[in-house]
Amino acid sequence: MTQVPSSRQFETLREAAERTGLCTKTLRRRIAAGELTAYRAGPRVIRLNPDDVDHLLVQIPTISRTA
Repeated sequence: MTQVPSSRQFETLREAAERTGLCTKTLRRRIAAGELTAYRAGPRVIRLNPDDVDHLLVQIPTISRTA
C-alpha cells in the first residue's frame, strides 16, 4: 500500500484547478493517465497533494533579449 504524506494539506480537484488555472477535467485525465497521484478518502472523495499538482506545470525556456 502507498504511504500517504502525513503532515501535508491536501486539496480538492476544484481547489487545484482554481489555483493552477487548469480544468478539473484535465486533472482527472492526468490522474487516469498515471501522471498525477490522487488519494481517495471515500467512494466520491478525491484529494491531491499540491506539490504533485505543481509538478505538472513545467517552465517553458525563453530566449532572453538584451537591448
